Amino acid sequence: MAWFGRAAVLQVSRQQSRVSRMDFEDYRRHDAVGLAELVARREVGAGELLDTAMARMAEVNPKINAVTQAFADRARSEPAAHGPFSGVPFLLKDLGATLAGTPTTMGSRLFADNVAAADSALTAAYKAAGLSIFGKTNTPEFGLWPFTESEFLGVCRNPWDVSRTPGGSSGGAAAAVAAGIVPAAHASDGGGSIRTPASCCGLFGMKPSRGRVSFAPVGEGWAGASIQHAVTRSVRDSAALLDVACRPQPGDPYFLSPPERPFAEEAAREPGPLRIAVFAGAMQSASIDPECAQAVRDTAKLCEELGHRVDEVQIPGDASAMQAAAGAVIAASIAASLDAEAERRGRPIEAGEIEAPTMATYKRGSGVAAAAYVRGLAALHAYGRAEAELFETYDVLLLSTLGSPAIPVGSVLEDPKLIGERLFAFMPNTQAFNNTGQPAMTVPLAWSKAGLPIGLQFVARMGAEATLFRLAGQLEQARPWFDRVPPL
Repeated sequence: MAWFGRAAVLQVSRQQSRVSRMDFEDYRRHDAVGLAELVARREVGAGELLDTAMARMAEVNPKINAVTQAFADRARSEPAAHGPFSGVPFLLKDLGATLAGTPTTMGSRLFADNVAAADSALTAAYKAAGLSIFGKTNTPEFGLWPFTESEFLGVCRNPWDVSRTPGGSSGGAAAAVAAGIVPAAHASDGGGSIRTPASCCGLFGMKPSRGRVSFAPVGEGWAGASIQHAVTRSVRDSAALLDVACRPQPGDPYFLSPPERPFAEEAAREPGPLRIAVFAGAMQSASIDPECAQAVRDTAKLCEELGHRVDEVQIPGDASAMQAAAGAVIAASIAASLDAEAERRGRPIEAGEIEAPTMATYKRGSGVAAAAYVRGLAALHAYGRAEAELFETYDVLLLSTLGSPAIPVGSVLEDPKLIGERLFAFMPNTQAFNNTGQPAMTVPLAWSKAGLPIGLQFVARMGAEATLFRLAGQLEQARPWFDRVPPL
């Protein structure tokens, strides 16, 4: 296994002398479904696809630090299963899903040697679908930030502009997909961690409903706020990957009725006229960047032209109370995880083993009383009920994914007094829908004057991913983005 990150790329360039590969531009012209079709028709071999992915990684990873572990030899030694993605190269986020025999560091030096004994249920599903897992992607420590600047794994950068963040916490996944290393990659979302990097990197990102994707064999993440799926370049890849992933496991704490038909079929169906609520502001900060607000208005006009009914609304619920409750629940969850590690090894977590902001979160979480945690959950549930009222009238809510296009690397943490303000100025509109559990997607429909992607967020009622996939497929045809790639 090769380790990347702070030590830069190791071994990859030497591996390329002994491989054959597909032409990169041809590789990038296909999404994951398209590459699998080439393999099925024997127009290209799985080994060629893997070699192409590794060659692209060797070329661009030193500039963006998206991939932090690579195990191509292991991927070559494990022939891909026959499935809908047979032979397609794929990357796991270094958080959430586990791959037997490889470390899951969660972006922290504390867990550098945390080698998984078994595959998680999601990894097993990916393997059964034929995906060729050959590496892991960068993430901030414990997935706590909407940017990817781990002290242990190093700074990850945006392929559209390497001075800017690719977002987080699935920043490595989004940077790898945008840079053309893979057409799709595993991601997870506890407060916007699929939608934020997808928006920053010009990708499609679906956060499924709570309970749609199992975390087995571990329990829920952040009191049910966290959910796993993927970042992709095409809508159909996201839909087909969710078909692979949405397999309930015995003992799962949440339950959703199975989809009426495969999501891949839904993405190809017309949505019909939808009732769309539009909000061009910020839920958890004072305002959003004017370019993002204009993108919302332009997208609302596009939706009207496509036959949908569009109304401007104010979003119900107490966002400040939700934010405070979520902060307490997340901090307590981090404290519980670190306490468990301290107990396992027989000594406390010390300064220097985790990053300073994480230590502050740990201390905060250690001070959250059991009753306060329960009150926090009650506040989050009350917020979810308030939000649900909006979806009694409307099928979909449209708003900006982020408060601005991708921000400069290091800009949130450079002034400790302004961290909270800058954090929610960047991500004012994503956390709410983790706490309600609703499905939410970001669609790359706009671009800033500086050439940076701007994602538009669409939210549906609980369990209504089908509605979002149908709408996404329509938007993808009306305003295609697949051929817009960064200049990296």
